Amino acid sequence: MTEHAPRRRTLFALLVAALAAGLLWLVWRAVAPGGVSLFEWLILACVLGTTPWAALSLANSLVGLAILLGARNPPAFVLPALARAAGPPRSVTALTVCIRNEDMGAVLPPFAALLADLEARGVSRHFRLWFLSDTQDPSAIAAEEAALAPFLAAHPTARYRRRAQNTGFKAGNVMDFLDHHATDETFFLCLDADSVMTAPAILRLVAVMEAEPKLAIVQQLIVGRPATAAFPRLFQFGMRAGMRAWATGQAWWQMDAGPYWGHNAILRIAPFRAHARLETLEDGSPILSHDMVESVRLQAAGWAVRCLPAEDGSAEANPPAMPEFLRRDERWGAGNMQYWQLLGLPNFTLLGRLQLLQAILLFAGAPLYVAALLLALANGLTGAGAETPMGAVALAVAAHALAYFAPKLAGYAQALIARRVAATYGGRGAFARGALAEFAFMLAFEPLSNLNKAMFLARLAFGARAGWAPQNRADRGIAWADATRLLWPHTLAGIGLTLGFAAISWAALLIALPFTFGMVLAVPLCVLSADPALSRRMVAAGLCAVPEELSAQNPETPPAAPRPAHPV
Repeated sequence: MTEHAPRRRTLFALLVAALAAGLLWLVWRAVAPGGVSLFEWLILACVLGTTPWAALSLANSLVGLAILLGARNPPAFVLPALARAAGPPRSVTALTVCIRNEDMGAVLPPFAALLADLEARGVSRHFRLWFLSDTQDPSAIAAEEAALAPFLAAHPTARYRRRAQNTGFKAGNVMDFLDHHATDETFFLCLDADSVMTAPAILRLVAVMEAEPKLAIVQQLIVGRPATAAFPRLFQFGMRAGMRAWATGQAWWQMDAGPYWGHNAILRIAPFRAHARLETLEDGSPILSHDMVESVRLQAAGWAVRCLPAEDGSAEANPPAMPEFLRRDERWGAGNMQYWQLLGLPNFTLLGRLQLLQAILLFAGAPLYVAALLLALANGLTGAGAETPMGAVALAVAAHALAYFAPKLAGYAQALIARRVAATYGGRGAFARGALAEFAFMLAFEPLSNLNKAMFLARLAFGARAGWAPQNRADRGIAWADATRLLWPHTLAGIGLTLGFAAISWAALLIALPFTFGMVLAVPLCVLSADPALSRRMVAAGLCAVPEELSAQNPETPPAAPRPAHPV
């Protein structure tokens, strides 16, 4: 499975190095004239820290776009076992659903439909559905059990287990199941409460695992479930395009050292139980972002972890509004920053350490971006940047922004070039309108999101902690007062930065505005992106509609996967 790995990884590393060198050269070209001030040296240090992620994003996107446009079957091109995956399942797979204080009225219907589909296909005896509860609150337990009782009565093969203590959070929940409840199952499919997977997608994953005995995990892409609220509609429209290009490019060079994102993935029980058991950190705290650690430990033990970059049949619900999204980012950031303590542990492969470092860079770049912005302001206000050519600064900034947004731009390019992809979104015109709306929103939101990450990581460094609390999954509006209480620091930061750059020059202000206007408008962005009336208008206009939404409205719409993977 890995005979091409050294060559591919060498070529990819050379591409990343060349792109990084180009990005750094553009910055040096901007600051070098007239000599480099202390502030500019510090800016260069910040850029040096963010460039690896930017170059990696751009390289993944270029490789992914080339495969998406050039390969007849992109998922099979990067996952050869897919071409050998055929026939009904021979093994038993546990469908494990991790729940904690969930609205079971929203959780259960997709799983009832899944069981019915597996039954209709004559393969239900190969699957066992388990609800693994970590609910602790007595009233929530009562509601959970009351909702599950009729479901379990209607589906005798489904099972429910609730732990008395949620030790280790989700990772502990899963391992407890494997230790005490799993019997003759060969695989388990890890699902979250908001996960939706179709029977064909699950059967495909099982067939891939059966076709390749060295596979420990196959992680499928996860797209957003059709959403009615404006914020998730906008966010997941671009995220879907970006993940398609990013994951395809990354799967090409990572090969057997792929990612695990914690759900909508199939795992082989025996190696997972043997090698993915997580201990606490040195300070006694549990590992929060468990999924990547489990992946690199399996890789270190000689098992393969692969990504299946196919969208069809695998979805989740995204946060319904900006506050929930920011809180989720903080939880992920707290978990990813724990990886600093794991990088030096023995027995990890070099690529496994690189994956952990990549996860760190995903969040560590945020304070560096914010620091570079503050240093640029100080450089201009003190006159140290008087001889800096603003045209060269604008070019360097644009190049780094292009690299930052490269995944979604590549995904958008693929959809606009390939008619079959655009058709799943209602045609090129409908897709282009959605892409423009999403990109305009994210241009404002991304700097605000980075500022929030930077603020949280600063608090984290001084002892703040992000718990793994239940998520709000319901659509709702947000009051202006609530948004102001949450985002007034972001607004003040944006106003201060904007006024500061305006005091330097008009050119400085124009270059800085893409980074500051979203902060200034933080409160209106939060309120309007959760506004029920705006959300209704977007749904009525079909703006940012995903293929599954259009297929549900019109069964004649082409399927969501423009180039479906090998059918089972």
